[in-house]
Amino acid sequence: MLERLNLLIGKENVEKLKRSKVLVIGVGGVGGYAVESLARSGIGTLILVDHDVVEPSNINRQLVALQSTIGRYKVDVLKERIEDMGLGTEVIVSYEFVTKENLEAYVNQVDYVLDACDTLKTKFALIESCLASNISFISCMGTGNKLDPAKLEIIELSKTSYDPLAKKLRKMVQDAKLKGKIMVVSSKEEKKVYGESVIPSNSFVPATAGMLAASYIIRKIIEK
Repeated sequence: MLERLNLLIGKENVEKLKRSKVLVIGVGGVGGYAVESLARSGIGTLILVDHDVVEPSNINRQLVALQSTIGRYKVDVLKERIEDMGLGTEVIVSYEFVTKENLEAYVNQVDYVLDACDTLKTKFALIESCLASNISFISCMGTGNKLDPAKLEIIELSKTSYDPLAKKLRKMVQDAKLKGKIMVVSSKEEKKVYGESVIPSNSFVPATAGMLAASYIIRKIIEK
C-alpha cells in the first residue's frame, strides 16, 4: 500500500520510516494533520500524547473533530483512524499532560519529537530535554490569528518574526543559555487582530503547519 511512496523515495528509505518511532505532543489543529501525514508515510511507531477531548469548538479546524467524536479523547480517535489505514503503524497513546517532570520517559525512547502543543512551558521543557539528550525534534509555533498558509515556513527559532509565541520562547531559550539548533514551523504573516476574547482560527493554516512539520521529519529520517 506504500507502492507510490516507494517509487518516490525508494524501498530502503521506506524501510527506514517503518523502523522509526516518532513522538507527537498535542494532536489538535496542527498535531492531528501531522500525525495523519506521518502515518500515511509509513512511520512504524507513533506515540501520541494529549489529555484533551474533542469539543464542538474544534470542528472548524481539527482532523479528529466530528459530531460523532465530541467528548472522546483525541488520541483515541486518531489511533482508530490510523489503524483503519492498515499500514501496520503501531500507535501508542497517552492521556497525560506533559510536564518537565514526566517528559523524559517519552523523549528518550524515540527517534524524533514533534511538539504541537499549546503550552509555552511544555514547549520549552521539550526543547531543553531534546537538546540535552541529542534527540531530533521540531516545534510548531502559533497558528492562531493567521490567515495565509503560504506565510508558514520551517526556520530556526532565532530567525522567526511576527510570531508572539516564538518571541516568548526565544526569550526563554536566551535566558536559559540553551545551545543548539532549534527548528520550528512559524508564520511570517504580519500580526493582525482578527479577534480579541477568543483566538481566531481556520482549517488551513494549522493543517499546513502540521504537514510541513511531518514533511520535515520524513525528510530528515530519510537523510540519516
